[in-house]
Amino acid sequence: MTTFEFSPIGTIRSPFRELAGMPIQPTGAQDAIGYIDIDPKYAKGLHDLDGFSHIILLYAFHASHGFSLTVTPFMDDTPRGLFATRAPKRPNPIGFSVVELLAVSGTRLDIRGVDILDGTPLLDVKPFVPRFDAPDATRIGWLEGRDGQSETRRADDRFIEKNFS
Repeated sequence: MTTFEFSPIGTIRSPFRELAGMPIQPTGAQDAIGYIDIDPKYAKGLHDLDGFSHIILLYAFHASHGFSLTVTPFMDDTPRGLFATRAPKRPNPIGFSVVELLAVSGTRLDIRGVDILDGTPLLDVKPFVPRFDAPDATRIGWLEGRDGQSETRRADDRFIEKNFS
C-alpha cells in the first residue's frame, strides 16, 4: 500500500485543554467558541470562505496513539467494531467536525461548536454544503435511539493512553 504524509495547515484553538470531560461531538459543544490560526502561506486559500455558515475541519488526533479494532464507544457499553464508531484511536488518527464559521479575519477563523482538543493540528478545511454533505440517512446502526446522547455525553478516560491496551 502507498503511504501518505500530511503537514498541518494551521492549529485549532479551543477551550478544551484535557481529553477527559470534552464534548464527544459538535452537537455537545454548540456554544463552545474557538478559533483556528492558519499558516500565512495558505492565506489566499481562505478567499471566499466567509460566504459559508459552516465548515468541515479535518484534523489529526495528535494526542491519540495506537488503536484496537474493537472499542467501547462513549455512547455505549457494548464493544463495537472500530469503523462503526467515531472513536479517536484509529489506524490513521484523523478526525473531522462540522463547525459554524463566525468570522474570517486574515488567517484567523473564528468558530463555534468546536469539540476539539486545544492545539490540534488542522489538516484541511472544506465548506459545508448541506446538499452535498447531509444526505437523508435511513439507517444509523447501533446508534439508533442513542444519537441524541451526543449533546450531553462527555469524554471519559477510556481512550486516554494509560487506560488503552
